[in-house]
Parts: sequence; structure tokens; C-alpha cells
Amino acid sequence: MIRAWVRDRHRDEDGMVVLWLLGVAVMVLMLGGVSIDLWHVFSERRALVGIADAAAYAGASGIDVDAYRADGTVVLAPAVAEELALAAVARQDDAGAVAGPPTVSVAPEQVTVVVRGRVELALLRLLAPGTDALDLRVTSSAEPRLGR
Repeated sequence: MIRAWVRDRHRDEDGMVVLWLLGVAVMVLMLGGVSIDLWHVFSERRALVGIADAAAYAGASGIDVDAYRADGTVVLAPAVAEELALAAVARQDDAGAVAGPPTVSVAPEQVTVVVRGRVELALLRLLAPGTDALDLRVTSSAEPRLGR
């Protein structure tokens, strides 16, 4: 009697395992697609950080030579520091990640570089309609120092 009841109950649920496995497969594929988009964003951000750091470091080497020779003060020459920073951005292998011109601001003791990028999304675009891309903004600063 119990065996007949169990057998009848299983006949009603024959297709449920297939549907359940299909749902799990779709969820795993969506999770994989989301992780690909997120890793793409992390990779682009890492490239932008490297570009901004290299540009700030290069700009910080634009020391005002006349001021240093006159009294030994280490300050930046604004035009030279900006030129060096922009040239460093242009020389980077990942310069294609940069969206628009970088912003370089030079104070006497510090150079700050702001680099922007844009990452096009693939699967996240489907999950968040209206979001085709993410805008990234990275800031890096450096100060001139004497190597003593």
C-alpha cells in the first residue's frame, strides 16, 4: 500500500528534476556573466590606477631647477610638471582605457592627476536596464622629493 502511494507520487513529479536543473544552469550562467563583467571593471580600474600613478610620479619630477639652484627649495614648475604628467599618460600601454583627457593640477609641493575611464557592460546591462556602461574616476597625487 505504501509502495503504491510512493510510486504514484513520483509519477506526478517526473519532470520536476529537469526543470530544477534547468533553473540552476541558468543561474550559474548568469552568475558567470556577472562575474565576467565585474572582473572587466576591476581590470580597467587597475589599468587606470597604473596610468594615474605613473603620470603623477612623472609630474613630480618636474622640479623648478632655478628655485632649487637659488636656495635649495624643492618646488614644482607647473608647466613642466603638467607636460611630464600628460606625456606619461600618452606613453602608457593601457592608454586606451582612458576616456577623455586627464586632468592635471599642480601646486608648488604636489601634482595631482585625475584619469577617467568607461567600461561597457555585457550581462549586467540585461540585469540593470538603462545601465550600458560604468564610469570610473581615479586620482593619484605625488610630491617631489630629493633622493638623499
